[in-house]
Amino acid sequence: MKIVIHPTYFPNIAHFIALAKADEVVFEMDDNFLKQTYRNRTYIYGANGKLGLNIPVIHSQKNRQKYRDVKIFNQDNWQSLHWKSLLSAYRTSPFFEYYEDEIQHLFIDKADFLLDFNLKCFEVICDCLQLEINASKTESYQRDFNDKTDFRHLVNAKKETPNQLESYTQVFTNKHGFIPNLSILDLLFNEGPNALNYLESQTIISQ
Repeated sequence: MKIVIHPTYFPNIAHFIALAKADEVVFEMDDNFLKQTYRNRTYIYGANGKLGLNIPVIHSQKNRQKYRDVKIFNQDNWQSLHWKSLLSAYRTSPFFEYYEDEIQHLFIDKADFLLDFNLKCFEVICDCLQLEINASKTESYQRDFNDKTDFRHLVNAKKETPNQLESYTQVFTNKHGFIPNLSILDLLFNEGPNALNYLESQTIISQ
């Protein structure tokens, strides 16, 4: 299966199910940046339930701005705050220490552009999952694709897709129950080397 999908900030599990099942992945590089999407946010499982982590960005004065041109607002100490949130949420998870060193540098090294940073996060997660992706990038925007399955709708943070995801043990399951489709980090820290098996066993609905 060939798919087209948005690079997002530590993609959610639905994103990675699509990626794990794809023979070829094309990243959408030429769309406009929209607010309230997973382009600059991800959700983890904190002590009080679902917790959003947002990367602050510099908004253009223009009506439209290309995703590839969006810069991160690094004057905010967002990287430190996000890392502290991850420590608080997952330091007691079974596999946090196993992946900690591979991931921590993403919250230390500065990045200028959001899209570049998201692609770097994606590469690190693929290494952790030991998932090999045959990936390419779009060179111009296309509304429709005839030869690829379009998963670009998964970028919309306000519209959850009706995917029935199998539950797994989460750190705070006893407090708040199972919360589906969080960041891939939640699955990785809780399931470790079994995370890829989980992704490959799930079904994802295209638009």
